[in-house]
Formats: sequence, structure tokens, C-alpha cells
Amino acid sequence: MPDLNEDFLKTSGIVIVDDEPANLKLMDRMLRAEGYQNLQLISDPREVVPRYREEGGSLILLDINMPYLDGFAVLEQLQALDDRLLPPVMMLTAQTDREFLLRGLALGARDYITKPFDRAELMMRVRSQLEVHLGKRMLHEHNTVLEEMVRLRTEELSSTRLQVVRRLGLAAEYRDEETGEHILRMSKCCALIARELGWDDAQCELIFLASPMHDIGKIGIPDRILLKPGKFEPDEWEIMKTHVTIGAQMLDGDDSDLMRLARDIALTHHEKWDGSGYPNGIAGEQIPLSGRIAAISDVFDALSSPRPYKHAWPIEEVLALIKENRGKHFDPMVVDAFFRVLPAILEVRERYQDRNKLTT
Repeated sequence: MPDLNEDFLKTSGIVIVDDEPANLKLMDRMLRAEGYQNLQLISDPREVVPRYREEGGSLILLDINMPYLDGFAVLEQLQALDDRLLPPVMMLTAQTDREFLLRGLALGARDYITKPFDRAELMMRVRSQLEVHLGKRMLHEHNTVLEEMVRLRTEELSSTRLQVVRRLGLAAEYRDEETGEHILRMSKCCALIARELGWDDAQCELIFLASPMHDIGKIGIPDRILLKPGKFEPDEWEIMKTHVTIGAQMLDGDDSDLMRLARDIALTHHEKWDGSGYPNGIAGEQIPLSGRIAAISDVFDALSSPRPYKHAWPIEEVLALIKENRGKHFDPMVVDAFFRVLPAILEVRERYQDRNKLTT
């Protein structure tokens, strides 16, 4: 069975840089005698970087004392490429001065060999450097494969998480005779407002994923109350209000950013800017911004959508109510952001209409 590593070594690109034609011919002859086939001979050091960019290579044998550019300048140019798979550089020099050699090593050379060459020593060092580079390439390719696997797995988990989140939200909405489109419109509205308020992409994605669970606590409300078509009695209303604390309890205990945000929204999206909301009657900036965003998004979509127990309000009336409650129910800053992105919100509303649209 052929040795794949040996085949790789013998066919690896070796770049030989020396301004003396005789030295190039000698190196070419010695390396070919050992079975190396892919050799690039460069006599002008100014061609090293352009040729490497075009043809690559697994090892560079570099003379130091050359016209136009010395070997140190070539090393600096190679390092400036910031190439993760830059091949090792072996210095070829007649110099034996310690400071001279240390300078080359400091600039990125991996080894050196002094002229005149000992053939056996040269071949061992060439092979050693090629093996190191082969290992580096294999590790890089392995890591690349792992990174791709992690990326695909992360996308899969993210997609699964999104589906679970949406289905959790749907479980509550279906009990309340809402629609899946409601939670989609509401969550997109939250993300639009959040972005307008300066949230970054990751934060907007989180609120988009978390907000569908705002009413998850309705799962714990008895049907006789949740599905009652008429007005609640005072004791029924107190039970209905507990859906926010039930939801918060359901979502509690998970340290992920998503679940913490979902818990905040579930608990506070019925709080009001003036402190008249529930469950805790907190006011102003005591209410998490996520809850303030969810509050206006939920009210807008709920009022503007038809349900079995009510007609949809005309958009103009919904917008008038929101303006009227600026600084009362709603955070003034969030209201202003809502109106700045209103065209996009109306586009979402139009695009994601209820599938089984109810007549008004």
C-alpha cells in the first residue's frame, strides 16, 4: 500500500531562493536526486511573495545575502501576509554569526543551514520541515472540518430551539383562541423596535426568539376563565392576571440568555410605565426594557387583529390609543421608536395575516 505521507512529501512545493544560478542548480540537482519533484527556482527575491501567492509552497529555502531584497526583507514580507498556513522558511547562509542567525529566526525562519552544505544534513532538515508543515496542514484541515461540523450543529440546534420556542408560544395562544401568526407578528415587531432603540443583531435575535413565550403562563389558567367570552368578575380577573407569574415560574431556573429574557418578558409585559400595571406595579425604568417593548407590540397586534370574541380595531384607532397612552401605559421612548418603524410593522402585519382570517 502506498505511503500517502511520503507521496505528499515528495510532491510538496519547495521554493528555492538564491541569486547565484550555480547554487540554484546545485540545490535542484540534490533535491531531485532525493525524489523531490515540485521545485520552484527563484533568483530574484522580489518575486518570492508574488510567486508564493500564485503557486503556494510547503517549504522555502531562502538565501540571506541577495541584491534588491535581502533574506530578512523577504521574511518580513512573508510574515506580513498573515497566512495561517505559511510554509516554514529555512535560511541558506554562509554566515555563522550568532546575532545574524538569531535575527532570521526572530523574523520567522524555522531553521538554517550553513554553506557549503552537508548533503545528508540538508536532506534531513528539508524532510523534517516538510513533515512539520504536513502536520500543520492536517491539523488545520481537521480544525476546519470540526469548525464546520460545529457550525452546522449550532445551526441545527438554533433551528430546533426556535421551533420549540414557537411551539411553546403556540400552546398558550391556541388555548386563548389566538393564532400562530399573532406571536410571529408580535415577535417581529419586538425585534424591529429593539433595533430602532440600538440593540445589536444578537440582542434583536434574542428578543425575537424570547417574545413568543410572553403568554406561556396562560397554559395554567382554567378554561372557564381563559375562554370566557364576557367580562371577568373581579375574582376571575385576579386569577387571569396570574398567567404572568405562572409563565415566569415556568421559564425560571435556566441560565441561558434566551430563557432569562423570556422570563423577564413573561413577567413584565403587563406592567405599565405609570405603575398601574401588574403583577408588581413597578413603573418607569424599573420595568425591563424588553417588557416595555413587548407591551406595546402585544397591545398593537392584539387590538388590530380580529378574534372570536371581538372585532379588530381600525389601525387608526389603535395608533390613537398608543399615542394617548404615551407616558401612561407605554414608555415614551418605546412609543417614539414604535412610530419610527411603523411602516415596517405594518408590512409585517400585512405579510403575516391570520391564515384563518376572521371577519370583522
